[in-house]
This record gives sequence, C-alpha cells and structure tokens, in this order.
Amino acid sequence: MTTIGSEGSVSSAIGELVVGVGCRPGVAAAVIVAAVREIVGESEIRCLATIDRRAGEDGMVAAARELGVPVLGFAAAELAEVEVPSPGERVRAAVGTASVAEAAAISAVVRIFGAGRIVVPKTTVAGTTIAVAAGGQTQVPPRSMA
Repeated sequence: MTTIGSEGSVSSAIGELVVGVGCRPGVAAAVIVAAVREIVGESEIRCLATIDRRAGEDGMVAAARELGVPVLGFAAAELAEVEVPSPGERVRAAVGTASVAEAAAISAVVRIFGAGRIVVPKTTVAGTTIAVAAGGQTQVPPRSMA
C-alpha cells in the first residue's frame, strides 16, 4: 500500500518509487535532494527521471549520486506522448512537452516495471517540481500505454 504521510512523505510497503523532476537549468543538487526528501522522506527510490536536457546537468547528476540512484533522461517528444494528470501549457511552451516531472516519472516506471501509476502528482518545492510514480505490485497500466 502506498500512502502519503502526515508530513507529506511517501511510504511504500508494496511497490517501488521513481521520482520525476522538473527544474530550471542550473539547479543545485542540494535543492533537488531537499525537494525529493520533502516529498518521499527516507523512502527508497529507484531513480530520478527528467527531460534529457536536464539529465546530464551537474546539479541533477550530483543529486542522483547523493541519493544513490541513476538519472533517466527522456526526450521532450517522448514525454509529450504521456498522458498526465496535471499538464501545463507554460512548460509545453518552454520545453516542448506539457509535463516533465509527471511524464518522466510515468516513463521511468514503465521502463523499469512495465507499468505503474502516479502516487504523488506534481508538487513544487523550492522551485523544483517533483512527481512520484510507483511500480511493482502497485502497478496499473498508465492510460497512454493501455
């Protein structure tokens, strides 16, 4: 069962978590790590997922290293094909997809587990957008993959 705790953290007794991250260029690792920890607490995560143009940035790479996970990057065109709960026109105009955090989380959970679902919709923490998807036994096919 995946639940959101009273402090906004996620605990997952069944399934595994992936964290989608949307951010502006040049965001520091400490900001990304703090945003992830504010949402998932100390729950284990499988990876960070983001748009390909952010995946290799110093802050994202350092955040992933600190969290002990890889970064998966997805092309804007691939993310644009994913149906998400909270699309945004401003982000579409900026990067070519209506979602980075949610679409990347869904894309990563599908790549790793074959299916999954958003358990924490996009949430902005200190200017960084975080979304969490769960795979494993909690998985259901995302609508875009059905």
